[in-house]
Amino acid sequence: MASARNELATSASTVSAPQPEASKLGQVSWALFDWANQPFFTIITTFIFSAYFANVLVYQQELAALKAAYPDKSAAELSPLAAAAGQSAWAFTQSASGLLIALLSPFLGAMADAAGRRKPFILVSQLVLVLGCIALWWARPDRADTIGLISLAVIAATIGAEISIVFNNAFLPNIVRPERMGWLSGFGWGMGYLGGLVALFIVLAIARPSLLGLAPPGSPPLLGLDPAAYEVERLIGPASALWLIVFVAPMFLFTPDGKSTGLGQVEAARQGIRTLIGTLRKLRHYRNPLLYLIAFMIYNDGLAAVIAFGGVYASATFKWPTQTLGVFGIVLTVLGVAGAFLGGWLDDRIGSKRTVQIAILGVAIATLGILSVSRTGVLFAIDVPEPLDGRGLFGSLQEQVFMCFALLIGICMGPMQAASRTLIGRLAPQGMSGEFYGLFALSGRATTFMAPFLIGVLTGLSGSNRLGLVVVLVFLVAGFALLWWVREEQAQRVH
Repeated sequence: MASARNELATSASTVSAPQPEASKLGQVSWALFDWANQPFFTIITTFIFSAYFANVLVYQQELAALKAAYPDKSAAELSPLAAAAGQSAWAFTQSASGLLIALLSPFLGAMADAAGRRKPFILVSQLVLVLGCIALWWARPDRADTIGLISLAVIAATIGAEISIVFNNAFLPNIVRPERMGWLSGFGWGMGYLGGLVALFIVLAIARPSLLGLAPPGSPPLLGLDPAAYEVERLIGPASALWLIVFVAPMFLFTPDGKSTGLGQVEAARQGIRTLIGTLRKLRHYRNPLLYLIAFMIYNDGLAAVIAFGGVYASATFKWPTQTLGVFGIVLTVLGVAGAFLGGWLDDRIGSKRTVQIAILGVAIATLGILSVSRTGVLFAIDVPEPLDGRGLFGSLQEQVFMCFALLIGICMGPMQAASRTLIGRLAPQGMSGEFYGLFALSGRATTFMAPFLIGVLTGLSGSNRLGLVVVLVFLVAGFALLWWVREEQAQRVH
């Protein structure tokens, strides 16, 4: 057993020896990376900008095209088709970014291992994220011709965010003792959710200051932002970029990087390719982590899809404005914070695998419950009146039922993500954490483009946002079934 580990540790000269545990400041700075990046995922790809993109930008363009094509039909008749087109467009944007991340992340992870240092790769990918976020300011509702460019900006920003997370995740086994990995991973996710929560409060305060007692009732958005031009929704892109620049700095300053191997970028790229190919070939000798990577690939697709499309679906179904989406996001994020810390605690006590299993089951039940809710019904079989105009916050029965199931997703998604990240660290062979975190990223993105793609196709074919989301359940159930056979133990080579 020891000889097998020694063989792995010396099989590639580019793999660095384990470093001493980082200082508390270095560990907290590593966790602050999640705080810095989370607003992009929370207010851009999940709750606010995604709904604006699908249900304003694309919706308005598609509705105008449908009116021209079908002048005898009313806007009410054409509206569901326009909403479905918006969800499909967002789905294909997420699918494209997922495909590119799947292709890039394992190679770049191996390349970073070859170079020894990861911070230069994080810096470049974070710069791409910043530029993509800034570009969202130009997503004007009266400029349908910019939808393609805005889609490219979202894709670039998503790639930058996800690739940088690959490198940051690979720090985890080298900055904390194995018995505390679950705690630190959960703490990082908790910090991320807190960052998203603060960002949502800021958006809500600016968009609807009277709701938080910052202005008299009926007051316009703060900072002189024009609601007709959707300047609040557009400003969150540049604001997220500024947030990132400020809060990612401690990771660069205080979290220890790997030691440089002295390889230039070209040689590191070549070595990275050789290492990646070698790692993929070695996978057949590591059946247990390979099975986990396949299971994660599938259930993570389901989770990513329900996160990415929850706000879009709610906005289209109930016609929620930005302030309602903000409250919705705040509630889910508060539970996500609690869930992430609870997940870290559970992880260290019952194990990563069991924690993930419990979380997947909760998300699957909640997704089924959400799909049981429509604008005129709940639990598939109970008819209810349509929500009234001018109703209070979540003022209809269907919205309240929807929220109950959404809350279950909020409490489960933190443990599911945090424990999944820890589990690959526990399963990775000694000396190969960087390679396996690269494969973890590949697994997490290898088919992530498939769930949004299938959602886009089914939504477009059926003309129904609701039917399009059935895809989520299929991925969650299949991933749960495969995870059942994974053993939570460090991998040893199987000849």
